[in-house]
Amino acid sequence: MQLPFLSSRQSYEDAAELISRFGENAGYEAAARADRSRDLGNHVHFCHWRQIERLIVLLAYDQPLGTVH
Repeated sequence: MQLPFLSSRQSYEDAAELISRFGENAGYEAAARADRSRDLGNHVHFCHWRQIERLIVLLAYDQPLGTVH
């Protein structure tokens, strides 16, 4: 899994807010916001919300991710 790029603490706070407001549907909400941003031609916000979507998926795992060497 590709880890999301978080440009600031605000990215985590946006993810936390969506999880708080939408629960299990938070990832879908982030995807909808990304799509809306893309449709408006705002590529910066599109990328932001796609990364938030990835972060929400990552936070949903209850097991460690990655490989052990």
